[in-house]
Amino acid sequence: MLYNIFSIMAPVLICATAGFFWARKGYAFDAEFVSRLVINIGAPCLMLSTLSSVQLDFEAFKRTAMACVLVAVVMTALGVMVPRLLGQDVRAYLPSFVFPNVGNMGLPICMLAFGDHGLALGLAFFMVLSIAHFPVATLMAGGKEAGGLGAVARMPMLYVVLLAIVMLWQEWHLPVPVANSVRLLGGMAIPLMLLALGVSLARLKVNQWRQALLYSALRIGGGLLAGLAACALLGLEGSERGVVLLQASMPVAVFNYLFAERYRRQPEAVAGLVVMSTLMSFVTLPVLLWWLL
Repeated sequence: MLYNIFSIMAPVLICATAGFFWARKGYAFDAEFVSRLVINIGAPCLMLSTLSSVQLDFEAFKRTAMACVLVAVVMTALGVMVPRLLGQDVRAYLPSFVFPNVGNMGLPICMLAFGDHGLALGLAFFMVLSIAHFPVATLMAGGKEAGGLGAVARMPMLYVVLLAIVMLWQEWHLPVPVANSVRLLGGMAIPLMLLALGVSLARLKVNQWRQALLYSALRIGGGLLAGLAACALLGLEGSERGVVLLQASMPVAVFNYLFAERYRRQPEAVAGLVVMSTLMSFVTLPVLLWWLL
């Protein structure tokens, strides 16, 4: 069991460590370019490639997406309540509660733990949060100037999601030349996500570590409890339950820091949440995997 858990976590740790030391050496790494590349090309192609090649029940995909919505609703309530009780800016901290790192960390761990079927289910979770993340997080951080619905309309992920849902529903498959192309392009997404995560950990610093520790524990622990509630409500079992619990308990997404930095919504505090919650997850995720497997 320990060997299996190590086999799941090792690729994540090794890739993130490579990115960490790359940044510490002072080598160039354009995080914005990599993020745009992954969001606009890598992740959409990964979704198309995976959902067109794996045997996945459309109902299972739909249940996982619904579980993501339920988890997001619970974490939204927590993200509003806790900062208000502590007298802090809700708009600065709410995205960190609602949008965990279901891409950089979540997708590879779901794939390594549950295979291509787990990756497809993890993509359902990723899909829902990706559509919501950019308009909601930018509006939270930047207000009306952030773009709103127009930002969603410009996202390739939105149209890929619609196409993927139709393909699953109708059991369509991509033509071989297209399938080979999207598989090649999608293959870059997960390694780049993990390298970017390592680079971010090297560049960000923890300020107000007690507060960062508290918010990180609430993000991971609250997400796990919300995931358990969603699984119980929807009757999820097996790999569906495992994927939902893993994705729900991921650390704070790096994109939350990028939005906070761009719109000057306490970026130092959000950076501390990203670092602290990610380091915490290196302890909590093996324990969660031991429980699930």
